[in-house]
Amino acid sequence: MSIKILLDEDEIPRKWYNLAADLPTPMQPPLGPDGKPISPDALAAVFPMNLIEQEMSTERWIDIPEEVLEILYRWRPTPLRRARYLEKALGTPARIYYKDEGVSPPGSHKPNTAVAQAWYNKAFGIERITTETGAGQWGSALSFACALLGLKCKVYMVRISYDQKPFRKLMMQTWGGECVASPSTQTRAGREILEKDPDTPGSLGIAISEAIEDAVSDESGKTRYSLGSVLNHVLLHQTIIGLEAKKQLEKINENKVDVVIGCAGGGSNFAGLAFPFVLDKINGADIDIIPVEPTSCPTMTRAPFAYDHGDTAKMTPLLPMFSLGHGFVPPPIHAGGLRYHGMAPLVSQAIVEGLLRPEAMGQVKCYESALLWARTEGYIPAPETSHAIAAVIDEAVKAREEGKEKVILFNWSGHGLMDLMGYEAYMDGRLKDYALPEEELMKSIASLEGLPKPPIRKTGRW
Repeated sequence: MSIKILLDEDEIPRKWYNLAADLPTPMQPPLGPDGKPISPDALAAVFPMNLIEQEMSTERWIDIPEEVLEILYRWRPTPLRRARYLEKALGTPARIYYKDEGVSPPGSHKPNTAVAQAWYNKAFGIERITTETGAGQWGSALSFACALLGLKCKVYMVRISYDQKPFRKLMMQTWGGECVASPSTQTRAGREILEKDPDTPGSLGIAISEAIEDAVSDESGKTRYSLGSVLNHVLLHQTIIGLEAKKQLEKINENKVDVVIGCAGGGSNFAGLAFPFVLDKINGADIDIIPVEPTSCPTMTRAPFAYDHGDTAKMTPLLPMFSLGHGFVPPPIHAGGLRYHGMAPLVSQAIVEGLLRPEAMGQVKCYESALLWARTEGYIPAPETSHAIAAVIDEAVKAREEGKEKVILFNWSGHGLMDLMGYEAYMDGRLKDYALPEEELMKSIASLEGLPKPPIRKTGRW
């Protein structure tokens, strides 16, 4: 009975896949404060130029440096597993496969880009990196990568997650990272927000503002900012997941995937698995590709497609994306990595094009799904990953009701061993569903007024 499909180390992908090369309608450019497309130089104080080049690239395949591969070999290629025990519990004819990204040292998909970004920063002469983190997966991953490459790391962690998930902070500190709750008193952006709302739970937008301010205010020029999702180069680095999955499915003669699923906050783990399959769909394959988000932060399912800032203090360029507004402060749900106000521009344009079918899930259903998974497959998923599992179960049940064999593939983006407080709240009956009220949504997207509006461009093929 095939449970694990493995690749040898010499089968690891040696190039990343860039969806920007193949989108039927190209993504619209980031804009500066004047509403005009920005030049690469406009980002030079925030990112090293070698990563800016990747951000702007429309090359289809980009070589993975050998030195990056040598670090990735610590845990890659990751297993592709078949969820036979969940299949049996559901009585479904569907075959469910998942890419196990929880085997990395920090326990999630995030090191795939953390290692790459740390390496490119070091190659450019950078000595210190600042960043934000929601649930702590990204902060842990970047601290890990910086430890291996001899860089300093400063992490601004969204306050509610800083309080809910103390062991994530300890993981960062173990790898030498410095972690502070955001908003903090260490930046002007943080102090201004605390003055207005001392009890704010924080947000990824606020934490991004603090991390960018920290980076650009270093007069030595040796500090840069690093982002764990959303941007093109981040999604690029994650495509190693989907490229490995394709090789693994070929090994067992699974020639057609029917459904591809991933949870989506900023879009990186979803894109990492899905983008190589989006390419197949562009070229005629019949695949249902589903990014899943929380009902409390319904970026893809209810927010407008707009130009917006990636952070609360409006320090980033304007990006074309589905956005709840840069001032959005999400409710303190336990899936901290899915609380970002915007969605990656590449993912957003793929949604506009009709290549993706986003869904939103309530957290109670997600925890129910996580417990069913843990009691069949055995592994405890991160709250973020449970959103993908909930959608997988829906699709498997649909296959059972239709009496159809289907191949369902999803990304197990990380384990939940640092997130057990959320499980306790669910099992104690203290966790409730929360759908963002319409009046809160309208209030939040009011911050988009006065900003440029991107036209809706699509071919109409999907």
